[in-house]
Amino acid sequence: MPHHIVFIINPISGTGRKDVVEEAIRRHIDGDRYACEIRYTERAGHAAEIAREAAEAGAHIVVAVGGDGTVNEVARSLVHTTTALGIVPCGSGNGLARHLRLPLDAEAAVKVINQGVVHRLDYGRINGQPFFCTCGVGFDAFISMKFAEAGKRGLVTYVEKTLKDGLRYKPQTYRITVDGNEGTAESYDAFLIACANASQYGNNAFIAPNASMKDGLLDVIILEPFGVLDTPAIVMQLFGKTLPQNSHVKTLRTRHLKIERQKAGVAHCDGDPFHTSETIEVELIPRSFNVVVNKTADLATRQTEEEVDFLQQILAPFQSWEPLSDLKRTSEELRRKTSRELRRLNATILEKLRKL
Repeated sequence: MPHHIVFIINPISGTGRKDVVEEAIRRHIDGDRYACEIRYTERAGHAAEIAREAAEAGAHIVVAVGGDGTVNEVARSLVHTTTALGIVPCGSGNGLARHLRLPLDAEAAVKVINQGVVHRLDYGRINGQPFFCTCGVGFDAFISMKFAEAGKRGLVTYVEKTLKDGLRYKPQTYRITVDGNEGTAESYDAFLIACANASQYGNNAFIAPNASMKDGLLDVIILEPFGVLDTPAIVMQLFGKTLPQNSHVKTLRTRHLKIERQKAGVAHCDGDPFHTSETIEVELIPRSFNVVVNKTADLATRQTEEEVDFLQQILAPFQSWEPLSDLKRTSEELRRKTSRELRRLNATILEKLRKL
C-alpha cells in the first residue's frame, strides 16, 4: 500500500512560479510508493497547522515546498514524531536544503524524495522556539528584521539591506554561559553571535562550516567588532568556508548556551526575526526529527560551477578595492577614503547581483 505523502506549498516563498513546482511534483512523484496530497498555505502559520494534522493522521512524509521559513514551520510540527520532513527548496536562501545537499531543482528534489532515505537529525530551540539551521543575536538578527520589513524577497533585497543598513549597526556586549556552568561565563563585545545546528545561513554563506546535524552539539560563532578594512576578508571567508580562521572570530561547541544582554531586543530563528527578552536560552535536542536526505550527497561535496561563478561575482569587486592597497595614508584620510570607496563597492556588488 502506498505511503501517504503531503506536499505543503507556500505560494509566496522565493520568486519562482509554484504552478511549475506542482506540475513537477505530480509528474515525477513515484505513484507506486506514495499516495500524494498537495496543499497550499493561506496565511502565516498555516504550514505548521497542516503538517501537525498530517503527522497526527500518520503521514509518512510531509514535504515543505518553500524557503527556510516554510521549512521551519513544517519541521517544528514534525519533531518527536515518526513523520519525516521532505524539502523541495523554493526560497531565497534554502539554508537547510543546501546543508543537506538537496537539489535546488524541483524535479530533482522530488526524485530524492522517491528514494525514501530517512535519517534522524538534531534540532535546536531558542527561548523555546525550534530552529533547524541557525539562530542568533546581533547583526544577523538585525538584518533579518530589516529584510522582513522590506516587503520584497530574494537575494538582491537581502544583500541590499546588509550593505545599506549594516553600515549603521553597532556591536553590543553579551554575557555567555556554557552548559549551565556559571563559572564559564564570559563577556564579549560582539558583532553577532550565531548558534548553528547546520553549516550555513543560506546562499552558501557558511557561518559554521564544520557544523553537523548528527553530533548533538551546537557550533557557536562569536564575531567580534571589526573595521571596514576587515570586511572583504570576512565576506570571502564566509562564502569560502573558512570564517572560523578569522582573528575576529571565537568558536565553541556546546549543548546549551545562555546569552545575556543589557535589554530585550531582536533575535532570529532560521532567519525569521522575533523580539525576545534580555536573557536568551539556546539548546540542542539530539536525534529528534526525521528528514528525507540525499543518498548521493557525498558525491556533491564540491561547489557546482554555478556556485563558483556566483561566489566570483560577489567577491570580484573586493579584489581591486583601493583602500586595501593604500594603507600608508593617515587614519583620517583613510577613513574618508574608505567610506567613499565602501559606498561605491556596495553599489558595484548590487549591480552585479541584479545582472545574475
